[in-house]
Order: sequence, then structure tokens, then C-alpha cells
Amino acid sequence: MAVSHRLFRLQSPATTRAKNILSSFFIRSLSSSYSSSSGPTLDPEIDLEEAAAQLEKSTSSSPSPSQSKGRNFHWVFLGCPGVGKGTYASRLSTLLGVPHIATGDLVREELSSSSLLSSQLKELVNHGKLVPDEFIISLLSKRLEAGKEKGESGYILDGFPRTVTQAEILEGVTNIDLVINLKLREEALLAKCLGRRICSECGANYNVACIDIKGGDDDDSPRMYMPPLLPPKSCESKLITRADDTEEVVKERLKIYHKMTQPVEEFYRKRGKLLEFELPGGIPQSWPRLLRALHIEDLYDKQSAIA
Repeated sequence: MAVSHRLFRLQSPATTRAKNILSSFFIRSLSSSYSSSSGPTLDPEIDLEEAAAQLEKSTSSSPSPSQSKGRNFHWVFLGCPGVGKGTYASRLSTLLGVPHIATGDLVREELSSSSLLSSQLKELVNHGKLVPDEFIISLLSKRLEAGKEKGESGYILDGFPRTVTQAEILEGVTNIDLVINLKLREEALLAKCLGRRICSECGANYNVACIDIKGGDDDDSPRMYMPPLLPPKSCESKLITRADDTEEVVKERLKIYHKMTQPVEEFYRKRGKLLEFELPGGIPQSWPRLLRALHIEDLYDKQSAIA
């Protein structure tokens, strides 16, 4: 397991590289990122070079430490769809005092809008396809710019980067301290995705699946138990299932992930920034072990004592 010893550089400065180097990434993305994908395509009126330039602008001039809210962590969460990136990133966001930015949430916000791209985007998502780089980068740059205006200095990214091209672009405009790669058995992943529910009123996330996988005879496959995360009575009658949480779509998303996103793991592994963490079970088992792997259990204990 490779992980950078620069984990706690609280003041990692954003680095700006020559734009002619980045341009080669932009051009390659436009020509090859999704040309081989089947199914519906998105034809946004967004230029990748323009979107990436916005991203560079939104990360290049951070506010002074006295104005910043929270610490200057720059972390990324990787992992298959449904692994729990949002759950653990959100918890760490609260603990570390930095915003949790989930590109999936940004896309869903756009889906709920009445923009010209919304219907095309909805067709892509409902077929389990990835949204093109230029669109994701444009949404992310707007979110980072809004955060910078509010005094945010760091972030935990969830769902970005998901391709090597995106990782190269991000590497060119900011310095990522740590990439946390969550892993979970595929049968548990499928059950978790199919069990996801959302309250249509408050937007809270729940899961009705009770996962109990018997272990094998060897130590490599111990029993895994993940209890359901059930809603309170006030939300029970308002639960809905995401349109893309069907078995066919979930399997397609996993297939795309293994094909296109796993190379991102190798990208960060070579740079000594990848922390691979196998989830042993539900939150009660996994959360304290993740804190130990990140060497921040003392911080959690101090905050718990204060609370």
C-alpha cells in the first residue's frame, strides 16, 4: 500500500503549469475520451479547453489563511459506484472542516434544472454512461469558484477525477495530497446500489439492503455484514429509487468503471498518493479503521470529547 508521507501539509500551494502542456490534454480529451462509447451521447455547448481554464482559475488563487474556513486539505475519493464514497467523504468533511464536493451531486442538480442540456444529460445518466469531461469540469470549476468566494481553502473531491485525462488536468492546476481508494466486494456493491433510497422531501439517503455475506475457509474472505440504513418514520412513505439504480444500469456502471477509472488508481499509485482501503463491513466496523489508516483517530477522539 503506497501512501504519501506528505499527508498533512496543511498549506499545500496550488501549482500552475504552462498552459501549452495542459492544452495537449484538452485536445486529446476532445478526440478520444468518449468516442468509443456506445449509447446516447451528450453534445454540450461547453468547450473542454474553456472549462479547464475555468478550473485553473478557480484553484490558482486561494484566499489567505486568515480568511480560509477549515484546513487546506486536498483529498480525492476513488471507488466503484455504490462503494460509499459519499458517506465517508462527508464524515471526513465534517471532521476536517473542509467541503465535500461530489460531482455526482453537481450533475444531479443540473438534471433538476431546466437547462438545454438537462434532457440530454438525463438520457446519458439513465443508461449508466459517463458524462463527458468538459461538462464535469465546467460544473466543478463553478463550484470551486463559489467556494473560494466564501473563503474555502481545501476540499474532498468525490467522483472526480474518474479518467486519467481528468487526473492529468487536475494535476496541472492543483496539488492533490492524498487519494483514498475505497474497495468492496462486487456482490456487496450490487446489493448496496439496488438498496439505495432517497427521501423525496428532505433528500436524505438511506439503504434498505441487509448484506450478510458468509466468509470462506481462508482469511482472505471473512464474513461481511452490513445492516440496512433505514429512514425515520417521517421519511418512510416518501422514499424513492434513483432512476439509474437498476441491476442492468448498475452492472453497466461497474463495467465502465473497471474499464476507464481503474487506470486512475495506477496514475496516483505511481505518484505515491494512493491509499487503498478495503471496507470490512458497515460504518461501525469501517469508520474507526479508516481513521486509523489516515492517522487521524486522535483528532476524532478530541472532537468527540469536546462534543
